[in-house]
Amino acid sequence: MFQNSFPDKAMIAELTAKMLWEIGAVHFRADEPYTFTSGLKSPVYIDCRKLISYPRIRSAVSDFGCATVMRDAGFEKFDVVAGGETAGIPYAAFIAERLGLPMIYIRKKPKGFGRNARIEGYLKEGQRVLFVEDLTTDGGSKIGFANAIRDAGAEVTDTFSIFFYGIFKDAPKTLAKHGMKLHYLCTWEDVLTIATKEKLFDPKTLKEVKSFLGKPLDWSKKNGGIDKLPFREV
Repeated sequence: MFQNSFPDKAMIAELTAKMLWEIGAVHFRADEPYTFTSGLKSPVYIDCRKLISYPRIRSAVSDFGCATVMRDAGFEKFDVVAGGETAGIPYAAFIAERLGLPMIYIRKKPKGFGRNARIEGYLKEGQRVLFVEDLTTDGGSKIGFANAIRDAGAEVTDTFSIFFYGIFKDAPKTLAKHGMKLHYLCTWEDVLTIATKEKLFDPKTLKEVKSFLGKPLDWSKKNGGIDKLPFREV
């Protein structure tokens, strides 16, 4: 999978940002903002789901993910890779295959019939889990998934996302309070660097994007969204 050394972090961030632009995964819509799960209104949206339809790109991103996790967390730290329903499932599968580890996935809530399971696959008590999703905003959804893993008697100390919005600077600290270290490939800062260098946004659009990224809750409130993040007990 890898040669003599891991790719440089800056190179990974730049290449991942370029790939997101190349396949049209970067979206802007200020007149009809996107609504996140938290209720936050945003003029920008990263569609990491599109990556799975491009074999060479998804392969590169998966390799970058493995390199990042092994470099920053360790080579023998995990027993299982878990994906969060639904967008995290394919990336968990790609990474689990590369690391030679079993894979499970976590439902957002029990399915309500049959075994009424929330965890699908085989997870033993005491196993160490790497939790995978496609992106991270405030980190809130990962807390719920991690609780489900811990309720099953397993451990989760690390979580990986392809993209970290970077608009809520306390997100890594919030996850750390819940026992998880956040790993990711690139942020909006990396995406905007490419956009500015290659003039992919017109000046007016770029200004609006920077306005949101600088003060996301203020921008959200002005556009009918939440003005504070949902409370999460730590």
